[in-house]
Amino acid sequence: MRTIQKGPEPATLTQHRQQPHADYDNYTDKAALRTALVAEQRGVCCYCQSRIRATPDGMKIEHWQCQADHPARQLDFTNLLGACLGGHGRPERDQHCDTRKGNADLCLSVCDPAHPIERLIHFLGNGQITSDDEAVSMALNEVLNVNWPRLVSNRKAVLDAFQQRLQTGIRVDPARELPNWDGSQAGDLPEFAQVVVYWLKKRQARAVV
Repeated sequence: MRTIQKGPEPATLTQHRQQPHADYDNYTDKAALRTALVAEQRGVCCYCQSRIRATPDGMKIEHWQCQADHPARQLDFTNLLGACLGGHGRPERDQHCDTRKGNADLCLSVCDPAHPIERLIHFLGNGQITSDDEAVSMALNEVLNVNWPRLVSNRKAVLDAFQQRLQTGIRVDPARELPNWDGSQAGDLPEFAQVVVYWLKKRQARAVV
């Protein structure tokens, strides 16, 4: 997870919202919406950071506050995110992200720069995501299921591959390496990039002490 900087909404969404009886279901330019969401999220899921693509079978459009309980926000671009398919069609135990969340409320936001999600979560060396906040921990595990074994394994693989570079004797300067992972450079982020960002920032902090 990383804090998403929301950009401008598609012009067609603005225009649609101004029409009488406009709602999410009768908004016809979801292709533009997918493109905008994938671009501002740098090609990764808003929750687990697996790869998403701006196609109907490459992502889901997520309402952070669900349409059922918050109909006034169904066309609010700040409430819309791009999520992976999250095990759609699988048993609930194998679902994650938006598919697992459904209409549940989340106590955390990934697009609130005043309260960055990075301050609330930790990435362990075994690939798990944890939090010292009990409510956030419950949201990670029960609502979003981002510690589903395959996601944990994928995050650990990314961190292991990065750490193997260090074992070859290559000196890693966190300040120079971070832009490859934190979105400072143009283009898609690597999948599960935040686990490396977390590790690099911890390394930076130890160097300062």
